[in-house]
Amino acid sequence: MSRLSVPKTYKLAIGGAFPRSESGRTYVVTAPSGEFIANASLASRKDARDAVVAARGAQPKWAGATAYNRGQVLYRIAELLEGRRAQFVDEIVQSEGVTATAAGAQVDATIDLWVWYAGWADKYAQLAGNGNPVSGPYFNLSVPDATGVVAAIAPQDSTGVSLLGLAAVVAPIVLSGNTVVVVANEAAPLSAISLAEVLATSDVPGGVVNVLTGSPAELAPWLASHADVNALDLAGAGSLADGAWVDLQISAAETLKRVLPPVEGAPAPSLERITAFVETKTVWHTKAML
Repeated sequence: MSRLSVPKTYKLAIGGAFPRSESGRTYVVTAPSGEFIANASLASRKDARDAVVAARGAQPKWAGATAYNRGQVLYRIAELLEGRRAQFVDEIVQSEGVTATAAGAQVDATIDLWVWYAGWADKYAQLAGNGNPVSGPYFNLSVPDATGVVAAIAPQDSTGVSLLGLAAVVAPIVLSGNTVVVVANEAAPLSAISLAEVLATSDVPGGVVNVLTGSPAELAPWLASHADVNALDLAGAGSLADGAWVDLQISAAETLKRVLPPVEGAPAPSLERITAFVETKTVWHTKAML
């Protein structure tokens, strides 16, 4: 007996839940050939605000976890991605129009990226902080601390980045204790929401990673100007209209956000992407007098 297929509904990921857009809007996701794949939620300004509220609420507890624990959580993401590899390969083949081999290579690179950043979670502080030589009977120590809530635009290239690009901006942000609101690849958002489902079952607390699907051109200005967003990763903003990312940078400056500029493709794993979203906290302590 034949049965009806059950197509997946791709929603937003906000605060550990998967709501539809508050506006009720959706947009059609198609294959490069023009074939219909799915309807995805078209996030609104209100959805972006809700995501920032969720990220702010989750940030203190996430930052308060030990670095070792955060590394374990990131490694768990890699484990679950490995187990669901076939699903992600299928979604990338559909949305990017690439071969299964190319899609598999992207999924494998994403898994490796999570493992790479997981290893840095309890180690980057040794390179980003230090004991400072000072004159006097004091210890002076500088240590990195999470910035807070970071908004990010995932790479928007047509192939090779729908999953890898999202992970490449999210992983270095969250490993230090930040939370993130990320706008997924607009044309190929399927694997972004599936990744959010993986995060929800991998010990990542609700609100640490919030994924919006829809138009970066519509959402980015509100995130850049939002007073409760502490930093901005414009990795995928180079795809916007000429010069638009510069306007975002100017808008971010009004609330003293630090900003990373656009990059080509998926950002390569690097220590610099971790330290871009931490603040240096300096502590003085009197030496014990003998």
